[in-house]
Amino acid sequence: MRTVVRAVSWVRWYVRELTDESAYERYVAHVRHHQGPAAPVPSRREFERRRTDAREGDPREGFRCC
Repeated sequence: MRTVVRAVSWVRWYVRELTDESAYERYVAHVRHHQGPAAPVPSRREFERRRTDAREGDPREGFRCC
């Protein structure tokens, strides 16, 4: 049973990394580490909005719908 739980946990981690769903958690950890635990962090919605705007504004990326 322990092996199954471990495998499911690994697959979940892999899928989250592959789809970049964990980007916000990595960003928050980065801000907390470099600016301190009391540093202001944007909401997940604001983070995603900024991230999308940056992607769409970068001429090397081009416009993506997905």
